[in-house]
Amino acid sequence: MTQTINRSALFNASCLALITTAFTFAIRAGILPQLGETFGLTAEQLGFINSMWFLGFPISMILGGLFYHIVGPANIMRIAFVTHTLGILLTIYADGYTTLLISTLFIGFGNGCTEAACNPMIADMYSGTTLNKMLNRFHMWFPGGIVLGSLISKFMTDANMGWEAQIWVMMIPTVAYAVLFFGKTFPKPSVEAATSVGSNIKAMFSPVFIFLFVCMALTAISEFGPQQWVGLIMSASGASPMLILALTTGVMAIGRFFAGPVVKALGQTGVLLGGAIFASLGIFLFSTVTGPMAYVAALVFAIGVCYFWPVMVGAVAQRVPLSGALGMSIIGGVGMFSTAIFQPIIGGWIDVSRATQSAAGLAGDALELAAGQETLQKMLLFPGILIVLFIIFFIWQKGSKPAGAAAH
Repeated sequence: MTQTINRSALFNASCLALITTAFTFAIRAGILPQLGETFGLTAEQLGFINSMWFLGFPISMILGGLFYHIVGPANIMRIAFVTHTLGILLTIYADGYTTLLISTLFIGFGNGCTEAACNPMIADMYSGTTLNKMLNRFHMWFPGGIVLGSLISKFMTDANMGWEAQIWVMMIPTVAYAVLFFGKTFPKPSVEAATSVGSNIKAMFSPVFIFLFVCMALTAISEFGPQQWVGLIMSASGASPMLILALTTGVMAIGRFFAGPVVKALGQTGVLLGGAIFASLGIFLFSTVTGPMAYVAALVFAIGVCYFWPVMVGAVAQRVPLSGALGMSIIGGVGMFSTAIFQPIIGGWIDVSRATQSAAGLAGDALELAAGQETLQKMLLFPGILIVLFIIFFIWQKGSKPAGAAAH
């Protein structure tokens, strides 16, 4: 290779870009109640605002996956910086519901660009066991960054700092990754993908891919539904919503670091089925406990959802290998798109619950707690369906070895 590539700088910049993504998730979850108060928004409207984050993400991720080999990672990351910055500034200077919708869509688009550029770029820079190690280290920064963002949001909220100041914090990793990427030589993208898009699409019509496609829609909302609404739902439970989010994502970061041995011991299908059971138990506990027990619920929930995302993507890579990078982009995209669809539905559940509980004579914290817990009981539907689906998948795939499983 004749070009000099500073792999360390490119990798560190990628991690900072993923921390930006994590901050936009955690801090937005933390300021959701404040946004509702400032602009007089219903929970359903807050749900539509949330959904823009999850809608922008898959649009840019799938487009980036399709055109990565043509435009290259440098240009995709330039787009990420522009859309992140626009989204953050538009949120800070928002004048109401519509501006918040547009700003959150921009932020989601920037987040998807980060995934679309950095995953294949890291694959182009490293190989073999080093690649597995570096991809794991890169992906740790999403839950790791959420831990950091949650604690920052809690500290700033407790100190009565405005939500605008919390949004400004998102600019720190944004500027940092732009500075680190600036002027660097990027690895040349592999052109193999350009000739295989047809075979990728053909492979996606296989029964296994279609089944995983449906499951991914439910695993994503099982994970992101309770997490994104934690501030609003748990605020009256006697436990700190941002500490719950930090604990959940902290356990997920540690769990993902040790994913290899766990998947090796239980297999992909065993991990997915176990995850659905733990996620159901965690959401059930969230819907019934208050005070310090909410942290126990967070621990159980985190164990449940911890492996959903990476193992689902891994299942596509190993069980439908001909779908290639596009298949992995599509499966990630459907996860985010499903979450976007369900956000306003969850918000609507909260509004209906509030009205019902208010009519029953509840008010204040008692009203918020009852509405939140009733909504969580409805969210049990998602992992509940997954338990059935993953039992089917476990039986269906028994005895079939996933391609490339030995190379884990």
